[in-house]
Amino acid sequence: MSALNTLSATEAAARIAAGRLTSEALVAACIERIQSREPEVRAWAHFDAAIAIEQARARDRETPRTRLHGIPVGVKDVIDTADLPTEYGSPIYRGNRPSCDAACVAQVRELGGVILGKTVTTEFATRHPGKTRNPRDVRHTPGGSSSGSAAAVADAMVPIAFGTQTTSSIVRPAAFCGAVGYKPSFGLVNRAGLKFLSDSLDTIGTLTRTVPDAAMIVEELCGAQVTSFDNMTAPRIGFCRTPYWNEADEATRTALENALPRLSRAGAVMGEVALDGEFARLNELQVTISSYEFYRALAYERTRFPDQLSESLMARILGGGRVSRAQYEEACATAARCRARLDDVFRVHDVLLAPSAPGEAPRGLASTGEPTFGSLWTLMLGPAVTIPAFTGPSGLPLGAQLIGTPGSDARTLAAAEWVRRVLT
Repeated sequence: MSALNTLSATEAAARIAAGRLTSEALVAACIERIQSREPEVRAWAHFDAAIAIEQARARDRETPRTRLHGIPVGVKDVIDTADLPTEYGSPIYRGNRPSCDAACVAQVRELGGVILGKTVTTEFATRHPGKTRNPRDVRHTPGGSSSGSAAAVADAMVPIAFGTQTTSSIVRPAAFCGAVGYKPSFGLVNRAGLKFLSDSLDTIGTLTRTVPDAAMIVEELCGAQVTSFDNMTAPRIGFCRTPYWNEADEATRTALENALPRLSRAGAVMGEVALDGEFARLNELQVTISSYEFYRALAYERTRFPDQLSESLMARILGGGRVSRAQYEEACATAARCRARLDDVFRVHDVLLAPSAPGEAPRGLASTGEPTFGSLWTLMLGPAVTIPAFTGPSGLPLGAQLIGTPGSDARTLAAAEWVRRVLT
């Protein structure tokens, strides 16, 4: 196995720009890793080495256009691709070939990137598991729904992969697999060509091995100013146990609490943030809002192919059909009030620090784990970055999550990288 597949995207980009690395060599190293590890990890839904190499050779014939030039990218299989099947993790769409790329995929190509393949998603990016296993220990779940993207990145098969999050589908698999998971502010990455489930929550983000890699691809896609990770200043951090603190295991609680004095000694201004009252209902309200929207978004599938939907997804969909418009609007209004209350919190703190998941990746593949510590932040619509900061009692990764206010992506990414450097 070539070590090239272990390069960060930013380091590979610098080498390509300097003429010290070809895209073909980088892609070939990723292909070699996939061929070696895919039988165990099962991260890929669709992969064609010849198509990937053809793209890489084309990039090598061009002058580098952007920081993404020649960089391989994995695409979660709920995002459309014109040259590879897009099956949404469902037998209903077996062999489905979209006529065009999703906007983010088309942009990657436009920016000079290489689409390496399609990564496994759970069924319609919900909770019914796919075939992927955790690369840290294949007896454990990789999390979901961006299971293939997290596993492929963590196992050095690809430096960057798209994920999506409606509940906790980027931060949880990132935490379980030991990757960096970045859920941008809602709508920052264009969602055209994504199979929608929840129009008010679905967010396209990334799985990477470094925070600068996560920043690089999203900044290129949305045209944001490049975030500098040099000479970073210590952030103001609010430690937020959330209303669900008791659902985190002892190892997670201890790791986060022990991190606080380390961050303070390194220069962070630390404080505590308690979210009470209506915040305690946010996970419940996220289910209300998303289920209402699932029922409508999957109308074709539930009416034409009900026997090809998993029992768990059909139950969630039918539950959404019982949510009244008044209940939906009340849930949306409560979420909006909580977002307004958080404005005051973020005047005092640059970011919040909270758990990414209840603990290590659970053993077994029948479940993707609990989404407890992603739901409320997805509903708040701001950026969330999970970093692999700790190790649990079984030797599997534990994540730490940094959360910002909507639109504060650069500040949140910089804070996440600062925290990572202190803790790891």
